[in-house]
Amino acid sequence: MRTLFLQAPSFDGFDGGAGSRYQARREIASFWYPTWLAQPAALVENSKLIDAPPHRTPLSEITAQARDFDLAVLHTSTPSFKSDVKTIEALKAANPTLKAGLIGAKVAVDAAGSLAAAPAVDFVARNEFDFTIKDVADGMDWKSIRGLSYREASGDIVHTPDRPMIEQMDSLPFVTPIYKRDLTIRNYFIGYLKHPYISLYTGRGCKSRCTFCLWPQTVGGHRYRTRSVGHVLEEIAWSQKAFPEVKEFFFDDDTFTDDLPRAMEIARGLGKLGVTWSCNAKANVPREALKVMRDNGLRLLLVGYESGNQQILYNIKKGMRIDVAERFTKDCHELGITIHGTFIMGLPGETRQTIEETIQFAKRINPHTIQVSLAAPYPGTFLYNQAIENGWLDDANAELVDEHGVQIAPLHYPGLSHTEIFESVETFYRQFYFRAGKIASIVGEMVRSPEMMKRRLREGVEFFHFLRERRDISKGTAS
Repeated sequence: MRTLFLQAPSFDGFDGGAGSRYQARREIASFWYPTWLAQPAALVENSKLIDAPPHRTPLSEITAQARDFDLAVLHTSTPSFKSDVKTIEALKAANPTLKAGLIGAKVAVDAAGSLAAAPAVDFVARNEFDFTIKDVADGMDWKSIRGLSYREASGDIVHTPDRPMIEQMDSLPFVTPIYKRDLTIRNYFIGYLKHPYISLYTGRGCKSRCTFCLWPQTVGGHRYRTRSVGHVLEEIAWSQKAFPEVKEFFFDDDTFTDDLPRAMEIARGLGKLGVTWSCNAKANVPREALKVMRDNGLRLLLVGYESGNQQILYNIKKGMRIDVAERFTKDCHELGITIHGTFIMGLPGETRQTIEETIQFAKRINPHTIQVSLAAPYPGTFLYNQAIENGWLDDANAELVDEHGVQIAPLHYPGLSHTEIFESVETFYRQFYFRAGKIASIVGEMVRSPEMMKRRLREGVEFFHFLRERRDISKGTAS
């Protein structure tokens, strides 16, 4: 079937790609690659991938192409679901014979509910969906395709047996040729990565059990299933030739350092290729391993600290000790490894005191940059079930983003309101960045690099606009 893989238009600046930790507009405009769409696109011959948000592709331009396709596959998320369904309705209005399906965590955990809520959607692919989509595109009888939920002509919803997880990860083709064919890589940017960058996965799944984390609990699982070292290095070598302008490669595995011997072996291979690279890491990597990776091109680690309160870390099953995280961060600073630290406000056990404790912790360990998110109880996660059972999530605040795509604070606790949690994000950013020492380091960075000066000034303007909009939302006057 002539197949369109689509990341649909959404809120202005909305990053709904599966590489985005939370589907939302960010403080500074950023876009992750649609790798979870590019992977099945690489399996389906003569397919096309359209990633509308970063390319600013309007719906009218997409519907104009609807008759060129027999099948449309859209990645959806809890915040974008309603909008994505409207996109399918528009595509079908332009091409009534089109079959359309959804992939992503939202439909993986609620296939029946998603289909019931969206009559225009013909099917959803559950859990790890790559080969399920390939089977659909190859024209197989739907009742024989594992991992598929679909609507029969009668309107009845049918669920086929689950598809086993992919064990041979090398069976998946490279995604970067799809990037080359269908995407403009300069449209993808993240404030803490060099531009232009490329992100991809070397494995799926995460051994950690963080209660809030979406992907391992819905699609990837808790076993870290990896591509072979040679397979990864071969794709990076191909990408070097295909994208000579790329300044950095980012490995978007949930925790690239989960298999440390493999990570170091890949690092040594990357060192021979002479590339600059970064990855997600847990705050427990030994100094010796950090040094091996740094000596072989590692520039930055994205580290999920989440909280500076040990009890909250226990509550969310983070499996991280504050003292270990502090030692790890000190090692990174001494070795010259940049850290982008992520934190979450409003996790179970949060109080005014723990918010302040986390802010002080962040200032003390002093990552180069930070991201502060609001606890987001996505359906399918332990946190979501916990919030429902304990009454932390109520109907009036059940949405994860507002009508502009900005994260709201959906959770509340005895003694800590939605508003206090929401406003703690701005307090966190202000206290962390508006310190004399931090301002001096940022100014020094800008002085050393004219390119960095332009970038930071632009980001600063975006950041202040975002804070102003959040303040309007807090007052209930967003426009």
